Amino acid sequence: MSSRARVWPGKSYPLGAVWDGKGVNFALFSAHAEKVELCLFDSSGQREIERLTLPEHTDQVWHGYIPGLWPGALYGYRVSGPYEPQLGHRFNHHKLLLDPYAKQFYGSLHLRDEHCGYQVGHGNADLSFDTRDNARDMLKCVVVDTTFNWEGDRQSEIPWTETLTYETHVRGFTIRHEGIPHHLRGTFAGMAHPEVIKYLKALGITAVELMPVHAFVDDRFLTDRGLRNYWGYNTLCFFAPEPRYLSGGDLTEFKTMVKRLHDAGIEVLLDVVYNHTAEGDQMGPTLSFKGIDNASYYRLRPNDRRYYINDTGCGNTLNLIHPRVLQMVMDSLRYWVNEMHVDGFRFDLAVTLGREDYGYDRGGGFFDAIRQDPAMSRVKIIAEPWDIGPGGYQLGSFPAGTAEWNDRFRDTVRRFWCGDDGMLSRIAPNLLASSDLFEHDCRRPWASVNYIASHDGFPLADLVSYNERHNEANGEGNRDGHPSNFSNNYGVEGPTTDHAIQQLRLRQRRNMLATVLLAQGTPMLLAGDEFGRSQGGNNNAYCQDNEINWLNWGKMPPEEQEFLDFTRRLISLRREHPVLRRTRFLHGLQISKTTGLRDIEWISPGGGLMTDYHWQEPKARCMGMLLAGDAGEYFTPDGYPEIDDTLLIIFNAGHTSIPVQMPTVRGALHWRCLLDTARPQLAPGEFLLGNSDDFQMEPRAVTIFALTYETMTS
Repeated sequence: MSSRARVWPGKSYPLGAVWDGKGVNFALFSAHAEKVELCLFDSSGQREIERLTLPEHTDQVWHGYIPGLWPGALYGYRVSGPYEPQLGHRFNHHKLLLDPYAKQFYGSLHLRDEHCGYQVGHGNADLSFDTRDNARDMLKCVVVDTTFNWEGDRQSEIPWTETLTYETHVRGFTIRHEGIPHHLRGTFAGMAHPEVIKYLKALGITAVELMPVHAFVDDRFLTDRGLRNYWGYNTLCFFAPEPRYLSGGDLTEFKTMVKRLHDAGIEVLLDVVYNHTAEGDQMGPTLSFKGIDNASYYRLRPNDRRYYINDTGCGNTLNLIHPRVLQMVMDSLRYWVNEMHVDGFRFDLAVTLGREDYGYDRGGGFFDAIRQDPAMSRVKIIAEPWDIGPGGYQLGSFPAGTAEWNDRFRDTVRRFWCGDDGMLSRIAPNLLASSDLFEHDCRRPWASVNYIASHDGFPLADLVSYNERHNEANGEGNRDGHPSNFSNNYGVEGPTTDHAIQQLRLRQRRNMLATVLLAQGTPMLLAGDEFGRSQGGNNNAYCQDNEINWLNWGKMPPEEQEFLDFTRRLISLRREHPVLRRTRFLHGLQISKTTGLRDIEWISPGGGLMTDYHWQEPKARCMGMLLAGDAGEYFTPDGYPEIDDTLLIIFNAGHTSIPVQMPTVRGALHWRCLLDTARPQLAPGEFLLGNSDDFQMEPRAVTIFALTYETMTS
């Protein structure tokens, strides 16, 4: 039978390999290819059993239909066309290529010289041409059946105001968990295990934000040093989950994880990397996009298309200006929402996604596509608001409907608790969700994602244990990672047996965590910060697939169990008090009818309002944030008034205790202490103060009081 008889014309849409119950339709976009061949492999993936030319070419899409082909079939592409790097074309039919729309991969990929389209080591570098066949050592795409029993599953649609995100890593979170069977550790099945879900529920988080789960590649410069791309910000395909996270190689494992987390009321957010791919710059491998249509998929330098625009720092930049590339990204996002039921996305280097030819534009094509898409309108969108390109720092400059990682909050809070001068006037707006940055286009306080630590940098325990980065294990001469961390070791670099330093470090951890959870906006917690996970001073542990990154689920020391209990109390406190998570920015314009207090008032240690003198005094390190619980009109989803306690939160970052006078409030009976970071064992209400009472505020502490009114007593 001829190749043409074996392959029917098929359809140009949808892209990818789609099984319809009778056969499989294959469709691949390439604007500049001259021929596309479909390669089918045996079940081992080692032997190519058939090579078929796709017979049709419609609207720059090559397509064909193979009757009788079933899910489980392994395939790849060979694409012929000009090899003219100076013009942006890098076709090489000797290289087996992965389908950009592949839903699953078979095998493992170890980058070798033959995966490059040029001859590695040749004098002409990437202008040379490599004729070796790389198919044997290449991943194979898998035709999949996407059906799954989602019966009873629905997106939680947790309001932003009730959201607490928990950034974690599938492998690192589960690999050492003793409650998970060995064969499930490090996988999606491990994340779905009842012990994990029980822990997350008890902690009180509402959404897990999973570090990249799209299939990715270990960079060759890392594997040569015995390291791996642990974080996963090196995407190979935007539809397929990472094979190493599938315990049995079955795609339904991811869906089962999502369904079980949803059953527990926990949302699943994905950290996604649509700004670049694993193919690197002109000296990188040819794995997929580069060999299918390099000139379309990537942004190339206009004056020399041999080279890539590198706004990401990773060698290349995906060309979202091209309609077919934008279509691929939107198809990917819809796939993860509609087929995999995820609840939202955190966009890595999101500025890159908004770059047009003239620079960053929050009204650019990608953001317009997101805002009008029915599927995307149902999910949470979080932006990392920077890249390394021109004008790459865009905090606060994303469109309505987007939340943003607020690194200004992170750095200001760190500096405040380090005791830097002049920080009161800087920390105050951050405690109120940074309205100066986010209150435009009718955005809400939840647009500010507040955090003290993330995967990138020191975890919380290292912020109080190291003055300097210690990244020697990365093999880059300790030159990688942020040089400035706004951290403090309090006298000893790293672990110490000094009891006083240990206690101070614990208190400072409580202070920073309390600041995150008591501020307006959306809090984010880094996995392990609730029980003292350390990276040994490594602030760029992207390549460490070992104890540096893995969470240690062994027996906790008593002080860390106490810290975990304290974290749970803080989270419960936030959940119980809507005044800590208002739906509108606070400006002191709403007045309480009960007390006459404004919705936000800043209180000096003397009990009166903060003045310009207090704000401008560089040595001042203590202030109170008074939140009137019945000021303004707020309602529950079913229409009832959402009235809360009036809370006074006092922050003292000074090294010494300071006398504080409680403010005088009309109709107040007393102030109940709900929580004190200097006395974490103090029970709520155990400590009471009256109007205008004095008390000694402990150094380096946060104390939270709730107001009790005379009218509320019997």
